[in-house]
Amino acid sequence: MSGGLVALLDDVAAIAKLAAASIDDIGAAASRASVKAVGVVVDDTAVTPRYVTGFSPERELPIIWRIARGSLRNKVVFILPAALLLSQFLPWSLTPLLMVGGAYLCFEGAEKVYEAVSGKGHGADEAAVDVTSAEHEQKMVSGAIRTDFILSAEIMAISLAEVANEPLAMRAVILIVVALVITALVYGVVGVIVKMDDVGLRLAQSGSGAARLIGRGLVKGMPVVMSILSTVGTAAMLWVGGHILIDGLNNLGVQGPAHLLHDWALAAGHALPAVEGLIEWLVETLGSAVVGLVVGGLIVLVMHLIPRRGAKAAH
Repeated sequence: MSGGLVALLDDVAAIAKLAAASIDDIGAAASRASVKAVGVVVDDTAVTPRYVTGFSPERELPIIWRIARGSLRNKVVFILPAALLLSQFLPWSLTPLLMVGGAYLCFEGAEKVYEAVSGKGHGADEAAVDVTSAEHEQKMVSGAIRTDFILSAEIMAISLAEVANEPLAMRAVILIVVALVITALVYGVVGVIVKMDDVGLRLAQSGSGAARLIGRGLVKGMPVVMSILSTVGTAAMLWVGGHILIDGLNNLGVQGPAHLLHDWALAAGHALPAVEGLIEWLVETLGSAVVGLVVGGLIVLVMHLIPRRGAKAAH
C-alpha cells in the first residue's frame, strides 16, 4: 500500500515537473515571439491614442477598454484560428503572407514619412464633429478596431513564424499567451499615456510646490512624448517591414539581399570591435529600414499616381 502511494506520489511529481517545464517552454516561446513583433507593438501603441483625442477625460479609459476588448477579439477569435489552420495545412503560405504584411508595414511607414515631408496629413482638414456624441464615439472605436485588426494580424503572423515548428496545441497556447500579453501591454501603456496629462494637470493645481513643478513638466512634456512615440513607431514599421521582406526573400531562395546586409554588418562590426554587436545590429536595422522605405515609397508612389490618372481620364 505504502509502496503504491510512493509510486503515485512519484508519478504526480514527475507530471508536475513536466507541467512546469511545459509552462517554462510556453513562457520562453511566447517571450521570443513577442520580441519579434516589437516593431508592430510600438506602432500599435503610437497609433491608438489619437482615437481618444477630443473626448472628455472620463470617457478616455472606457473607450480604450472597448478598443482593447475588440483587439483581443481580433487576435483570438478571428486571426488565431486562421493562422493555425494555415500553419497546419498550408505552411508554405506563411512566408508570402508575412511578406504581404511586411509590404503593408513599409507602405504605412513610408506614407507617414511622405505626409510629414509634404505636410499633407489627414488630421488637419477633417470636418468638425460633435465629439461628445455616442455616434462619434462608436465611429472612433470601430475605426480603431479595424486598424488594430491589421496590426494584430501582423503581430500574430510574426509570432507564429517564430514558433512554427512547435506542435499544433503548443502553437495555440503560445499564441493565446502572446495575444493576452501584448494586448494588455499595448492598451495598458496607452491608458497611462492618455491619462498622464490629466495627472499632470491635477498636480499642477495642487498646493505643493514640487508637485506643481512635476505637473507642469508632465503637461508640457506629454506632447513631446507623443511626437517621439509617433516617430519611433514610423521607424519601427520601416525596420520591421524591411526585415520581414529580406528574411522572406531569403527563405524563398533569394538570399542575395540578406547575405549582402549581413556582410556589411560584419565589416562594420569588425571596424569597431569594442561595440561590435551594437554596430552590427545598427547596420542591419538601418539597412532593413532603407529597404522598407524604398519598397514603401514605391507603393506610396503607385497609390498616389493611380487616383491622379483616374481623375485625368475622367476629364
